Amino acid sequence: MANITAQDVKELRDMTGCGMMDCKRALIEADGNRDEAVKILREKGLAKAAKKAGRIAAEGVVKAMTRGNIGVVAEINCETDFCAKSDKFLGMVEEVTNTILDNDVADPDALMECTVSGTNEKMSEYLTNKIATIGENIKIRRFVKMEGTLVAYMHDGGRLGTLVKLDTDKADDAEVLACGKNVALQVTALGAQYVSKETVPAEVLANEKEVQTKLVEQEGKPANVAEKIVEGRMRKFFEEVCLLDQKYFKDDTMSVGKYIQSVEKAQGCSIKVDSFVRFERGEGIEKKQDDFAAEVEAMMKK
Repeated sequence: MANITAQDVKELRDMTGCGMMDCKRALIEADGNRDEAVKILREKGLAKAAKKAGRIAAEGVVKAMTRGNIGVVAEINCETDFCAKSDKFLGMVEEVTNTILDNDVADPDALMECTVSGTNEKMSEYLTNKIATIGENIKIRRFVKMEGTLVAYMHDGGRLGTLVKLDTDKADDAEVLACGKNVALQVTALGAQYVSKETVPAEVLANEKEVQTKLVEQEGKPANVAEKIVEGRMRKFFEEVCLLDQKYFKDDTMSVGKYIQSVEKAQGCSIKVDSFVRFERGEGIEKKQDDFAAEVEAMMKK
């Protein structure tokens, strides 16, 4: 049997883009022959999977789920909407999110070293195999884990996902959890950035006030009037970006903060929104714009 070194494995990995363990197994099977190992990887579809890594993956699913007092919201991307709706991809998403919940991990890089729940595979190997099987580039883009009294909500087939953490002394109360669900719906629908005005970073607040002040100055308002206008515009800013200051989507005669207070009073308890995370699928990813006419023309030339 050939003596296979770590350098041999690394070189094969650099050539094919396949996982380290897949490369090691292929070299063992090929008795150290690199060309034969490449052939083995190609036959298994793994080298083909590596070629897909450069493709843009902006479709997929945002998965939000809880298990007891832990929860996760994760974005897992693929290339096409067709793939995102397939049973194979959705099953993979379920396994990935369960693995996140089962391990103490904070980012996708750390997750790659974890063993996938219910298997003997590392996540890096598992993902490579799924890319080869499904036939599209797949990325575990981001996730956030939380612990406490949590409510998860997904919208539009996983286009949006939200996880809300409550601080309450009645965590098992059905009405309190229903309140949490409504808060999650609010965050998902209106995209609040902060819980309250107190949680807005000082630099964000200072920048917004500076912008509004300059705008008022450009409008030529008197100094005594300008200050009040800026105050009014800052209130409007808080209503747009702060969850508790937003108008409640089910009753716009009250703010979200007032709605929560009404549930507190009715249930005789304390309910505070500790934090929330909202992901939208593909946000910040520059999608490829297909030119269908050019694509057809190119096909005709082949």
